[in-house]
Amino acid sequence: MKFADFISTKSIKAELKATTKDQAIEELVQCLLDSGEIDADQRDDIVAAIMKREELGSTGIGRGVAVPHTKHPSVQKLVGTVGVSEEGVDFDSLDGERVQLFFLLISPPERPGDHLRALENISRQLRDETFCRFLKQSKSADDISQLLQEADDNQFATG
Repeated sequence: MKFADFISTKSIKAELKATTKDQAIEELVQCLLDSGEIDADQRDDIVAAIMKREELGSTGIGRGVAVPHTKHPSVQKLVGTVGVSEEGVDFDSLDGERVQLFFLLISPPERPGDHLRALENISRQLRDETFCRFLKQSKSADDISQLLQEADDNQFATG
């Protein structure tokens, strides 16, 4: 699975304004709403589902990265977005570091394989230091889209 299979390029946010975990999740979900990927009447429920998942354990996986995600019946296919925070957000990460890179995913409950393949793709790409460094330095959604395309074309991942 590639980023192009699930990342909505119209919803990518290069300069997150959030300063808290809750704000970051709300801002990214709003980006998916603004780009037409999710329904307005489902926004609050999706945010709540992601927050409930965070209660099980932070999706701040370390090295400045978080992958907040949930399964939700309102989506027909796996959908995701990317956000970058220059300042970083305190996200209760496993390593205690602030999070700068966010990959938010929402998938239909009946498609767990897609969800897992997307998480696998994200974690594989994020093992590449150059990819992470370039993403953190991105100043526009176009820059981020370009990097995701390059990752899909195997220009980064070594594993």
